[in-house]
Amino acid sequence: MPTGFAINEYPNVEQVYKDLRTLISLPIRSIRKEELEKIEKEYFDQKCRKSKEMITEASKFIPGGVQHNLAFNHPFPLVFTKAMGAHLFDLDGNKYIDFLQAGGPTVHGSNPNSVRKKVLDLLNTTGPVTGLFHEYEYKLAEKIVELVPSVEMFRMLGSGTEACMAAIRVARLATKKKNIVKMGGAYHGWSDQLAYGLRLPGTRHFEANGVPRSVFKYTQEFYPNDLNALESTLKWNRFRGGTAAVILEPIGPESGTRPLDFDFNKGARELCDKYGALLIFDEVVTAFRIGLSGAQGYYGVTPDLTVFGKVVAGGYPSAGGLGGKKEYMKYVAAGLQTGTKKALIGGTMAANPLSSAAGYFTLCEMEKNKSCEKAGKAGDRLTKGLQKLIQKYNLPFVAFNQGSICHLETVGTMLLEVNMAKFWTIKKTIHEAHQRKRAMEEMGAAYMAEGLVTLAGSRLYTSAADTDAIIDDALKRFDRVFQKVEGV
Repeated sequence: MPTGFAINEYPNVEQVYKDLRTLISLPIRSIRKEELEKIEKEYFDQKCRKSKEMITEASKFIPGGVQHNLAFNHPFPLVFTKAMGAHLFDLDGNKYIDFLQAGGPTVHGSNPNSVRKKVLDLLNTTGPVTGLFHEYEYKLAEKIVELVPSVEMFRMLGSGTEACMAAIRVARLATKKKNIVKMGGAYHGWSDQLAYGLRLPGTRHFEANGVPRSVFKYTQEFYPNDLNALESTLKWNRFRGGTAAVILEPIGPESGTRPLDFDFNKGARELCDKYGALLIFDEVVTAFRIGLSGAQGYYGVTPDLTVFGKVVAGGYPSAGGLGGKKEYMKYVAAGLQTGTKKALIGGTMAANPLSSAAGYFTLCEMEKNKSCEKAGKAGDRLTKGLQKLIQKYNLPFVAFNQGSICHLETVGTMLLEVNMAKFWTIKKTIHEAHQRKRAMEEMGAAYMAEGLVTLAGSRLYTSAADTDAIIDDALKRFDRVFQKVEGV
């Protein structure tokens, strides 16, 4: 079994938080107003005309003009027509270095030829979906069980959101307890019960518009990195239905935007054992990006259930799944078996031949080519280069990474602090977060105009396709952006 991981050096978490606190204590520094206006006029209006025209038309039929939050970009979303390796190409023929990588699933690089050929063979025979069993369902499940130590069985679903929903239902059935405890600030899909404590720890139901507050009766959050807060919640829950599960991202909320101490997961495991709760790792981002055995393999911590997404379908649709011990996975068994109450789950397109084959061949290629390690080295090179640029221009920005998951915080939007004892202050904090988000979008526009595609201007995913030459080229582009920041 492969043992290589993307993380070569664990971030100094204490120093990262110190630097982030400094960042959010200072006035926002974004692109100078005159430079932003120049970017909007000379790049977006002149070099992205076809994109602008299409988005204008799309807005008549699609709310906001795009179907996915990741596609939004200031001043308007661009239309991309080609993805290959480390690059993207838009409708106007502009070429970009791709640090979005579809939101994380393409660790090997976008649209690899080796996987594409296998998928085309399948489409020419089976087609994308039959509604019946296909051999690649078995092959993908077997591969995941082989790679991830805690997974004895795997059930494929349509998305990470669905997998999180299934996980909490299984936990309640298995433990006969009620409460679900999540780490504040984390995103575990958009289902009602988990739309709690989003983005900023302590915000509770504040951004769960359209969800009745009563839905969160058995959902709680605790502050990242705070084992004492977690234990206090687990203690209190003993008197109100018990804790069915603790669910968390093993590198920290929002793909490690708030990084965790290395030993945190071990402490969470011990507390779950102590209070009879299941530990659920949401590895939608980290499974097969941190390493082929997931973040759990890297930390050496065994969860009871693991949520999968993104890489599990190799960048193809219907990417989601739940894995875990047989004693728990029996609750999501398909068919009409009797004797065990089963969690209500489904999905017409789940485990379709197309997605199953793409996931299987992607994992095989990643294993063969050591993609996680290569992507991690690219992330290290990018992060170190960004740190040098930050020092060069004496900026308060913060760059750090967990392997191929890189963070470039220029405004610290999701690092604001919320006092959970003073709930009435949340509205003010949310207002400040929106101001910072606007500045982050402006930085993102400047990156895009330099041919750099990022996730919301603050997160960058590297892939095995990122050579040293590509990373060095990207750093030159970041240099040109930093020259346009206020105060430089």
